[in-house]
Amino acid sequence: MRFKAVLFDFSGTLFRIEPVRSWLRAVLTERGVPMNEAGFERCVRQLTAAGALPGGPPPLRVPDGFAELWATRDESAELHRRAYTGLARQVALPDPGLYDALYERHRTPAAWRPYPDAAEVLGALRDNGVRVGVVSNIGWDLRPVFRAHGLDPLIDAYVLSYEHGVQKPDARLFHTACTLLGQDPADVVMVGDDRHADGGAAALGCDVRFVRHLPVEERPDGLLGLGLVPGVARGTCERCP
Repeated sequence: MRFKAVLFDFSGTLFRIEPVRSWLRAVLTERGVPMNEAGFERCVRQLTAAGALPGGPPPLRVPDGFAELWATRDESAELHRRAYTGLARQVALPDPGLYDALYERHRTPAAWRPYPDAAEVLGALRDNGVRVGVVSNIGWDLRPVFRAHGLDPLIDAYVLSYEHGVQKPDARLFHTACTLLGQDPADVVMVGDDRHADGGAAALGCDVRFVRHLPVEERPDGLLGLGLVPGVARGTCERCP
């Protein structure tokens, strides 16, 4: 396929959120809240099981009464905050201010790391005249993360679910992105890590390719392996069936 534009998911595709352990440690340090090692390890385990870190492991169990909120959490900033602070509140923390502080931490550029090959792939696409968009299910503005890590100049358009009131896999979100990039969906590749959410682009006729949602250290060239950059094909490409 000769494509004219590429759409990328954010979390787990171009960037990875910090581990629960460093997320909690950073907030405790910032707020000056003491916690012994046993208590800290307990909180790490429980926050992980609760799925309280956006972009981190999903909940082992969605609490009773949370199903609708969880299903629509990326449709607005208010729903997103309520869903994740609600999950965090399933865990007993020593300071009630920690729940909002944890949510705020995950929105900071310091909480995110780009995958090692992200800049190379985005730069190569720009050099080859390929338009690039970011399509993300999210409840806050991720543009500052891209700016802080030097990737914003390589992005032509951002389509964020909370700004449109609709979330992937709804084809309308992908259609909006293709329109902003001025491209027919048949000439667009969607890259993501979630076969359900990101696979929705296939309904429009986009080619869809997948990377594995792994820690940064374990996926050095997942994007390079997708065949997006001429002459480079490291790693493994997984395509939508």
